[in-house]
Amino acid sequence: MASLRQLTVHLKNHGNLPSILPRSLLYNNGADRSFFTYSSEIANPVKNEPKYVTPEEAVKCIKSCDTVFVSGAASTPVPLVQAMTEHGKADQLSGVTVCHMHTEGPAPYTDEDCQGIFRSLSFFMAANVRKGVAEGRSDCVPIFLSEIPKLFHRKIVQPDVAMIQVSPPDAQGYCSLGTSVDCVRAALTYSKTIIAQINRNMPRTFGDAVIHKSHFDFACELDRPLPDHPSPALTDDMRRLGKHIAENLVDDGATLQMGIGAIPDAVLELLGGHKDLGIHSEMFANGVVELVERGVITNAKKAVGKGRIVTSFLIGNKRLYDFVNDNPFVEMREVDYTNSTFVIAQMPKMTAINSCIEVDLTGQVVSDSIGPRMFSGFGGQVDFIRGASEALDGKGKPIIAMTSTNPKTGDSKIVPFIKEGAGVVTSRAHVHYVVTEQGIASLFGKSLRQRAYHLIEIAHPTHREALEKAAFKRLKCMPAP
Repeated sequence: MASLRQLTVHLKNHGNLPSILPRSLLYNNGADRSFFTYSSEIANPVKNEPKYVTPEEAVKCIKSCDTVFVSGAASTPVPLVQAMTEHGKADQLSGVTVCHMHTEGPAPYTDEDCQGIFRSLSFFMAANVRKGVAEGRSDCVPIFLSEIPKLFHRKIVQPDVAMIQVSPPDAQGYCSLGTSVDCVRAALTYSKTIIAQINRNMPRTFGDAVIHKSHFDFACELDRPLPDHPSPALTDDMRRLGKHIAENLVDDGATLQMGIGAIPDAVLELLGGHKDLGIHSEMFANGVVELVERGVITNAKKAVGKGRIVTSFLIGNKRLYDFVNDNPFVEMREVDYTNSTFVIAQMPKMTAINSCIEVDLTGQVVSDSIGPRMFSGFGGQVDFIRGASEALDGKGKPIIAMTSTNPKTGDSKIVPFIKEGAGVVTSRAHVHYVVTEQGIASLFGKSLRQRAYHLIEIAHPTHREALEKAAFKRLKCMPAP
């Protein structure tokens, strides 16, 4: 069966339709796709040889009103992004949509002098686009990470050009998407033109990461170091928080989901005495590498993906990139698989650890915004909180973890009301455990006054009296266990 990319290449080369139409055109353009219907289009070799050009030459294919997809995280093709921006300004383009998840490096297409030329469309925001969104030059989409591929499969977002970064091709012509599969594979399946930065520093990963070079229309051989995110320095409060989770909520044989940053690192640092832990996570942090080397993370108890770390994208330090390179112990999968609640629920003792910006006294969790100012996105928080709570073995632990106060301002992160304009990412009905350095609040099955009581107990001592008064004013009764 011909693929969508095969059809595109065939039309470019021959100008007439092949005798067999691609599956994606026969079945509602992929709208009915699930992770059961594995899409292999970009792994199938086709009769096409990429043109090896400079970034400046490659981006000339971008026209006014095009939609351009840019791969993100450690796979952000920064030289292509810079060349695209200069091309847009020099050739007076207009109305170009640049869609992406979290990207690394500068995002010059969101600058004021690019208004009207480019408009960023973020599925998960990074710091480099926040100013553009706040000032109305860029857009963001509230969406679960697990559902981002649907934007492409359902033709809600239709890329004209995709810009990606890959490892060099092997003897058979196969490259790897390396550190980012997430929604990249879905975007590539429907992109009319693919521009690839081929980088020798990009690790070669497996699973859904495989792509054949014949799908590249343009290739730019540029070796650049990947973004280096060292492990952050841990404060005493972070270590106390990590200890609460590691000693009380992570069991031997558990499957873990956690992201990047001080909280995951604080937990991982204290798991050295555990046995047979597994990783099934949209991404993972530097601290995982040491636990693998020490034999703590074996993935031996997992029912799905047994014996392998399963993830969708990566960002960290060189040690992490070296660890995943050419390593079949790590399996890169599309994010609609890693973040499927059905898949997550099958993991033994699924323990999902996610952070947030603030939690109100009823358990509502704000993670993507500070008041009306958008900060990040939904990400995979709800996917994993829900998947852990639905765990088939009944032993899942959905955890929201945060320090009790904002380290910059000293304000309490446990608040009487969420800030005006802020959005709830995880509802109070989703929340089971909230953890700060002060302790653990178990909220599942608790009434509003019980929730307020337990959340005040884990608030910083300097804020407890004010929170208790606010709870009484809001609930018309005293918080009680």
